[in-house]
Amino acid sequence: MSEDLHQRGHWRNFFYILLILSSTLLALLALLIPELSNSPEPPIEAGLVAQTSYFAPTTFSFVSDILTEQRRQEAEKAILPVYTPLDTRVARQQLENLHAIMAFISSVRADAYATQGQKLEDLAAIEDIQLSEETSLTILGLTDARWQILQQEAIVVLERMMSSEIRPEGVDAARRRAPALVSLTLPESQADVVAELAAAFVTHNTQFSSSLTQTAQEKARAEVDPVVRSFAAGQTIVRQGQVLSVSDVEALQKMGLAIREPEFPDLTSTGGLALLMVAFVLIYLRREKLALARDTRSITLIAVLFLAFLFGARLSIPGRTIIPYAFPLAAYGLTTAALFGAQPALVTSLPLAILSAYGLPNALDLTLYYIITSLFGVLVMGRGRRMWNFFWAGVAIAGAGSVIILIYRLPLPTTDMIGIATLVSAAFFNGLASASITILLQFALAQFLGAVTPLQLVDLTRPDHPLLRLLLRDAPGTYQHSLQVANLAEQAAERIGADPLLTRVGAMYHDIGKTLNPVFFIENQVPGIVNPHEDLTAEESSKIIIQHVPDGLALGRKYRLPRRVLEFILEHHGSLITHYQYVRAVEAAGANGASVAMDQFRYPGPRPQSRETAILMLADGSEARVRAERPANEDDLRNLIRQVINDRMAKGQLDDTRLTLRDLNMILESFTVTLRGMYHPRVQYPSMDTPEPDEILQAAPPEPAEPLLPADLSIGSNTMPLKK
Repeated sequence: MSEDLHQRGHWRNFFYILLILSSTLLALLALLIPELSNSPEPPIEAGLVAQTSYFAPTTFSFVSDILTEQRRQEAEKAILPVYTPLDTRVARQQLENLHAIMAFISSVRADAYATQGQKLEDLAAIEDIQLSEETSLTILGLTDARWQILQQEAIVVLERMMSSEIRPEGVDAARRRAPALVSLTLPESQADVVAELAAAFVTHNTQFSSSLTQTAQEKARAEVDPVVRSFAAGQTIVRQGQVLSVSDVEALQKMGLAIREPEFPDLTSTGGLALLMVAFVLIYLRREKLALARDTRSITLIAVLFLAFLFGARLSIPGRTIIPYAFPLAAYGLTTAALFGAQPALVTSLPLAILSAYGLPNALDLTLYYIITSLFGVLVMGRGRRMWNFFWAGVAIAGAGSVIILIYRLPLPTTDMIGIATLVSAAFFNGLASASITILLQFALAQFLGAVTPLQLVDLTRPDHPLLRLLLRDAPGTYQHSLQVANLAEQAAERIGADPLLTRVGAMYHDIGKTLNPVFFIENQVPGIVNPHEDLTAEESSKIIIQHVPDGLALGRKYRLPRRVLEFILEHHGSLITHYQYVRAVEAAGANGASVAMDQFRYPGPRPQSRETAILMLADGSEARVRAERPANEDDLRNLIRQVINDRMAKGQLDDTRLTLRDLNMILESFTVTLRGMYHPRVQYPSMDTPEPDEILQAAPPEPAEPLLPADLSIGSNTMPLKK
């Protein structure tokens, strides 16, 4: 047996060394991803985020082609379109056309042989002008003298309009000005005729000249002086985290800083950081001596989870502005806390935050962002026993992240409110995503570990669970016994730092196998009925009693109880024997008592493998003994509990549980206090027909507690593990 344990220890040490080396190499690879990635884009490009700050190596000046061209384009755009000079030939031509039309109208007016209708048709047939019927009637109704005045006025109006510059796009506007230029001495109807005649011949007398405009633009460009940029030695060209502009890229190219390749010192510092973080975690595990460190499956899961989030961060964050604040890195801390407790989550979240932000833009505030959000999330979530715990953890992550963003972003002169609002929204997405991912991961990973999540445990404590309802209906005495043992074990687990919720749930379900044969167990027997064990042999009686363990395991699997809860069913009697039945068998055998096989009366086991199942074994035995013997005072109660604990120790039932003598002392005190409350002495009330009593008997005060173990057993160190 010792050789087998020695070999297993060697294998475990070899596995840990291999896990440490592989985790260190993978962490180093994750840190080098931004340097080793073969991106098709150049290392420095306009629109990307500067990965580091750049400084001028020497005093340097150069003509900036980018800025010079920008100013020349601005000067070119400032030039308005250029048009040709006013063309008087166009005005003269239009006046001649107006004279011709008015001459034609005069001939129509003078035609003595044409009727009124024919004259209107002749006026409507004019191609160069479309006279309205109202205007035509007004013209035909004028006297010759008045018509002569209107002709002269129309010529004057057209001449005045065509004497100013009219561009093609301004013709309509010029025509609308015609009524305002007609003499006010004319009646309104005649003024409308003049305006209509003159406006019909208004046209543009200038036009856009592309050659003149181009000449003006070239002249404006030529007048722009070249832009010279100067940098003093050590002056900042681009700050880390700043979005690169084309002028920034040009300056870096002119100074030969545009190409940045990985250097040996970068690889050395990266490797040193990875080793430092691994050493930090190892020192923590060794110093705290956690049970977690001895569980290869749990340690492997934490390492895989750590590396998965690290690779996810290093692959998605570099070169991005919003994603670093939206990446749900805090989900690692929440998941680890839900599976293994808050302390491992808090400690391992610290190196994860440092490694994830190492070498990235604004690494300082990003590291603090990851650390604070992870710490707030883990502390607010607590044990994660309710869905609300995860919701508030997500809110805490979002709130803490938003505060960090405001602290670091508001003082920057380049920050705008839209940018801050975007980053704050990313922080709230981070909180929501972290809480959601944690809920999914903890259920999936708990199955791999064979563990049970707090949410599952809380659900199993509900009185309406089908298995508890079955226990209450078919074995009500066992149900009450299970509740009392659950209260007893939970308080003790809380006292020594074990898992109180898991212990309570295991205690509630540990005797569910009794529901198949409830009358064979004393707590379910009604006073006055015949005990069924009296008609059975000791072997048959023992077999029925022991059967409640495999029956309970079968029921637990049928109702899909988690594996950790099934362990309570298997281990709560360990490898003990049914003592009463064994003694009966020996007595029945008489002189052949030594031939009675003890294994026929032994529970299948195994012995308790955890502190929680060991507490249940002690609580189950203590509660049964106290209920059966009803100790008269606290001293008797304490001695009875001590006997139960010493008996389990002497029979080696606690050897695999890592309980210490200090733990057992605390369990003894917890059991004493709890059982004293359950079975405390009652006040003796007088009968109704008794005269007024002189006094009321009351319980005696408790006496000081005694040591845990008797003097014939050496206690040694009170933290010494109970190993044989």
